[in-house]
Amino acid sequence: MQVKPMSTPVNTGSFGNHKLSVAPMLDWTDRHCRYFYRVMSKHTVLYTEMVTTGAILFGKGDYLAFNNEEQPLVLQLGGSDAKAMTECAKMAEQRGYDEININVGCPSDRVQNGRFGACLMAEPQLVANCISQMQAAVDIPITVKSRIGIDDLDSYEFLHSFIEQVASAGCQHFIIHARKAWLSGLSPKQNREVPPLDYARVYQIKQDFPTLEISINGGIKSYAEANEHLCHLDGVMIGREVYQNPYMLTEADQAIWQAETTVMSRTEVIEAMTDYIDQYVATGGRPWHVIRHMLGLCNGLAGARQFRRYLSENAGREGADSKVLLDAFNKVKKLNDFVI
Repeated sequence: MQVKPMSTPVNTGSFGNHKLSVAPMLDWTDRHCRYFYRVMSKHTVLYTEMVTTGAILFGKGDYLAFNNEEQPLVLQLGGSDAKAMTECAKMAEQRGYDEININVGCPSDRVQNGRFGACLMAEPQLVANCISQMQAAVDIPITVKSRIGIDDLDSYEFLHSFIEQVASAGCQHFIIHARKAWLSGLSPKQNREVPPLDYARVYQIKQDFPTLEISINGGIKSYAEANEHLCHLDGVMIGREVYQNPYMLTEADQAIWQAETTVMSRTEVIEAMTDYIDQYVATGGRPWHVIRHMLGLCNGLAGARQFRRYLSENAGREGADSKVLLDAFNKVKKLNDFVI
C-alpha cells in the first residue's frame, strides 16, 4: 500500500495537540506514575489506566482522583451502556479531565465479559450511540482507541466502515493500535506482540479521513520512529517502551515539539520525586506505590540492576520514605563518572 506523507498541518486537538501521548496501561499508569511522567515532560498527553463505568458509579474508591499537575490528562473509560457512559462523562468533566477516551481495543476475557474493549469493534453502532449521547452531555471531546480489526474481521474495509460509522456520531480523534486482536486463543500480552503490525493501514485511514485526527500506537520505541509516523499522522502513542525506559520522556518536549527546554538530569528527576514521595507518605501512603513506577529510571547505566533490586527490597518496608530512593540512586552515581 503506497501512502504519501501529509502535506497539510495536522489537527491540534482540544488542549494543544496529541503529537505524543503515553498509552493507558492497566495497573501501571495510575496517578503516581502519571505525576512521575509529568515531571519529565510538560507537553506529552497522559492517559489514565482504563476505568470501568461500574467502578466509577458503584466502587468504594475515588476512581477519578488525579493530581492537577498531570494535565493534559485523558480518562480512558471502559463500558458500553450509553446511559452509564454518559453519567461518567459528566462526572469526569466536572472533575477537570480534558478528554474521555473509550476503550475499544483491549482483548482480555474480563473486558469482553463486560462487553467493552476490542469486542466492540464488531458493534460500531453501539459505540456510535455512546459517542453521540456522551458528546451531547459534555463539552470535552470523546475519543476512541481501537485495533485495526478483530479475529476474522480484519479487512481494511472493516476498519474503514468502523471509523466511518463512529465518526458520524461525533468522534473526531481515533487512536489506532496497528495490530488486530484475537478475542480468543491469545493472552493480552500475546495480543500486544503476536499479530503483525500494519502501520500502512493506519496511514491509509488518515488519507481516507483527512479531517479526522488519527494517532498510531504499537511497537514504537524511539522518537525517530515517532517523527517518521508524524509525517503521515497527527499523533503517536507509546506505551511499554516508556514504562520500561521512563527517562526517555525527558527528551520528548525537544524531540517532538522542538521546545527550547533543557533536558532534566536524573538527579533533578529524583529530587522532584522525593518531594512528592514525602508528601504522599505524610498522608499515610507507602513509598512503593510511587517508586514501583521508577524502577527503569536508571536503565542503560552501570548499576541499573542494583538500583532496581535495592528499591524492590526496601521501598515496601515499614517506615520507608524517600530516603530509600536517594540511597538507591547514590549507588548508581558512584558507578558513573558523568553527570546523570
